[in-house]
Amino acid sequence: MRRRWSHLLWSCAALAALSACDPFSTAPVRTDTKPQARPERPVQVALPDARTPSPEAMDLRRYYARVQEDLLAQGLLRVDGGGVDTPFTDQMLARNFERIALAEEYTRGAGLQPSNGALSEIKKWTIPVRVGVTFGESLPAADQARDREELSRYTRRLARVSGHPISLVSSQPNFHVLIMGEDDKDQLRDTLDRIAPGMEASSRAIFLNLPRSIHCLVVAFADNAASSAYRQAVALVRTEHPQLTRRACIHEELAQGLGLANDDQNARPSIFNDDEEFALLTSHDELLLKILYDPRLRPGMSAEEARPIVWSLAQELVEGGPS
Repeated sequence: MRRRWSHLLWSCAALAALSACDPFSTAPVRTDTKPQARPERPVQVALPDARTPSPEAMDLRRYYARVQEDLLAQGLLRVDGGGVDTPFTDQMLARNFERIALAEEYTRGAGLQPSNGALSEIKKWTIPVRVGVTFGESLPAADQARDREELSRYTRRLARVSGHPISLVSSQPNFHVLIMGEDDKDQLRDTLDRIAPGMEASSRAIFLNLPRSIHCLVVAFADNAASSAYRQAVALVRTEHPQLTRRACIHEELAQGLGLANDDQNARPSIFNDDEEFALLTSHDELLLKILYDPRLRPGMSAEEARPIVWSLAQELVEGGPS
């Protein structure tokens, strides 16, 4: 069964669908609260959790529940991170890094058109990654709290593994995680207007009209044509997912938004694989992040320049691995 969630990693300079290379607004969000007259008697207010999902949202929930059940029945969506049944060598790790970090899943500026698989350059963040989450109004408060805690744990793990400053913040994020669903389209549209005002309609349409075969996605941007250093990112995770596949989306989209942009059918144990065997970031994937964020690898470095460094790092990281 092929992967049902996908990713778009674009440098602003290479993205023809953007009208400007600084698509994100940095102005603070205004909030206007008008004074309210104090009522003489308490007024009952309907709780947000009482909102009834639309038929379209319910249909997506049932669909994604069946997808998760089907994958689990096949022994997929593992959460153990890999073990004795998934050994890999330093050579395998280095090869997987090249295919996952130096190739791209989709052609830049061409929407969801698959790329030709050619290797490009190192893409990564050089500034602290400030992850902010915006929840759709349709998502119950209990689910919001659970997803926020997952993001908090996961960002701490990513920071520890990569050695790069990555944190969950409440203000001024540069990595926006939007956890929204079918019933949050108006809110999603308004949010994109606020955080990515330079995004053209063709790019916005990918967010606003995802086919149900795409579970979630991430878009990362550099500042200009000469840069492969990411400065901003937007990830979208559907609220209609059951808990495990929603966690899987969070794990994969954040990791891909850090620069591990591609999937490869031979990578194992890995979430960057079409076979859905693993749901959550694995020990193998942690090593990919360690390699990517080693200071010896610089944004814009070609595959030829990066290869000897990558292979040396892989040998260092895989204890006793063959040369």
